[in-house]
Amino acid sequence: MFRPALAAALVLAAPVALAVPAAAGPALPNSADKVLWAADTARGPSSFAAVQCKAGNFGTVQDAAKGKVWRAKQVAGEERCETLSPDLTNGSTIYVGWSSRVRIDDDQSRYVFQLKCSPSEGTANHPVEIDIADGRVRLQEWDTDHVAHPIWSAPVGNDQWHRYVLKLRLGRTDGTIDFWYDGVKQTFTTGSGTYTGTTWDGTRNYLKWGSYHPSPADAVNTFTSPVIATTYDLVKGR
Repeated sequence: MFRPALAAALVLAAPVALAVPAAAGPALPNSADKVLWAADTARGPSSFAAVQCKAGNFGTVQDAAKGKVWRAKQVAGEERCETLSPDLTNGSTIYVGWSSRVRIDDDQSRYVFQLKCSPSEGTANHPVEIDIADGRVRLQEWDTDHVAHPIWSAPVGNDQWHRYVLKLRLGRTDGTIDFWYDGVKQTFTTGSGTYTGTTWDGTRNYLKWGSYHPSPADAVNTFTSPVIATTYDLVKGR
């Protein structure tokens, strides 16, 4: 179920090499009432399918509220500091849960979560993403023409913990998104609690957590271990 480990267990001071997955790995299994995958701070970065971050800028730290958590630091001028899940399966329905607090030291946008597809060109690129800019957190769907559709947003400040749960039915044009923010089911800009659109494209799809978009100042995304499961109850407490 897991792709090959790309880094040994470490704390923040240890280096992590930039690694980009070049080929498809084993997909997540389909199973009822089951955790399909979860990162594990005890195992370190090897519990992710890959880490894309400048050496020394990703690892674990101790948080007063959440205990041992992940810290992804995207330094000024760097394109990204992100982690990857195993590959997903088209047509499946998954729940994804985690908590995050972000500090951004400029007014530029950062993607803090992506459902990413490969190849990047000629596809939606990132069919579902959550970004933060100008004091707001935003959920967007991107269609197969790579056109963004903002479907939800809320005010957010630096260094505030928030809980995220997504229910995703994976499909190229008939996928669906449901979203819970801090434990509350959200209504989208369409007026519905379920959005239908693109949640899969290309030949591979996987999830990413961290910070993405080259910008003039640092950004830090501190987050709990993400979990992918088949039910809401298995991910809601993250």
